[in-house]
Amino acid sequence: MKYLPYGEFLRSLPRKRMAAGALIRNDHGKILLVKPVYKGGWSIPGGVVEADEAPKTACIREIREELGLALAINRLLVVDYNSPHGEKTESLMFIFDGGYISEDDIAGITLQDGELEAFDFFTPDALPGLMSRSLRRRILVALGQENAQGGIYLEDQEYC
Repeated sequence: MKYLPYGEFLRSLPRKRMAAGALIRNDHGKILLVKPVYKGGWSIPGGVVEADEAPKTACIREIREELGLALAINRLLVVDYNSPHGEKTESLMFIFDGGYISEDDIAGITLQDGELEAFDFFTPDALPGLMSRSLRRRILVALGQENAQGGIYLEDQEYC
């Protein structure tokens, strides 16, 4: 029997798409959302986790690139496993606690050219109708974790 070299075996394993974002609020508790130019609707700040990059590191990088903010991203609030659906392959979506930002931070936001067209703050009960149902669900679950000790694991936006 021929054995596969360990490195080759590891490279043969499946890889999942991952994205990481942050729940960031202003002093009034409103949620910071961004409007990407490449897809419809609003989203939380964040983006794709690159190969060999930790989700939290990706979240920090994406916020710095997209908004020009250097935030200390805190604890994990939600991780959601998403089953394959249509053209979309399975994925893991992470939401971290980005804390509260000041009016000075907000005034310093610089949108990344070619990525974002707008940002705004919304109350939880007024999340935009153009936001995907799955993201809206993750945000609402994340908001419920504000005073909890650990993060929540979901599968297809449902508690397990």
